[in-house]
Amino acid sequence: MSTQPLVWLRGGGDLGTGVAHRLFRAGFPLVVTEIAQPMVVRRAVAFASAVFEGLCEVEGVTAERVTDERAAADLLRLDHVPVLVDPEGTLVRRMAPGILVDARMLKRAPAARLTDELIVIGLGPGFTAGLDADAVIETQRGHDLGRVILNGGAAADTGVPGAVSGYSLERVLFAPCDGAVQGAAAIGDVVQAGQVVALVAGQPVVATLSGVLRGLLHDGISVQKGRKLGDIDPTGVREHCFTISDKARAIGGGVLEAAFYLLHRNCGEWDAAIEPEPRIG
Repeated sequence: MSTQPLVWLRGGGDLGTGVAHRLFRAGFPLVVTEIAQPMVVRRAVAFASAVFEGLCEVEGVTAERVTDERAAADLLRLDHVPVLVDPEGTLVRRMAPGILVDARMLKRAPAARLTDELIVIGLGPGFTAGLDADAVIETQRGHDLGRVILNGGAAADTGVPGAVSGYSLERVLFAPCDGAVQGAAAIGDVVQAGQVVALVAGQPVVATLSGVLRGLLHDGISVQKGRKLGDIDPTGVREHCFTISDKARAIGGGVLEAAFYLLHRNCGEWDAAIEPEPRIG
């Protein structure tokens, strides 16, 4: 039985899954909460996929969808990661988590801090350490990726995805109109520039460059025009589609560091509060 507190991870996308994987391997029990139809692009490496598939595995760690907190607690005893459709956290709160990691990547400040009883770690811009989170993790690629911020916030969102082999926006697939997504290629497929890889309301989504299809929204997800729905890896390394990215691992490492630091700090404050005053003379 783990001696670490339960972690409530909001958002099971690829970055959240990188965080979950590192926490799980370090001995933290955790529950992932999601919305009913997760807008997850890199779903081959996302625990959010359990919402659609019931069960998924990422690099040896298994996540399974459950319907209530009792089933989640049972699954924890089996050394799996429970995934709950619980957008507001009503169910998971009953499990008394000690740490909240907000991995929804909202890029805006939360309406209010959910609770003062939890250690709160926020990913990326929008959170401010010392205000609505105890720590913020830098998510922008570059020198500070994965850095633990204990005062202030992360770098502002640029709106431009990180470059891979010199390609940035060119590697991202966007919805040509409003409607439901239907895949015409599978994640991991080699695609050529100009190839139709998906349809939205019958309109084609065309690959903008050649490479492997790294991510694509689940069939049936409704999107608005201009929404990101997929991406292409121009390096052409198929294995990268099915393993946690360097970015997700770095962010996961930052969360792990922040969790241990904050637990240690809080424990120290508690010890200081109960320790008798030193005798003088």
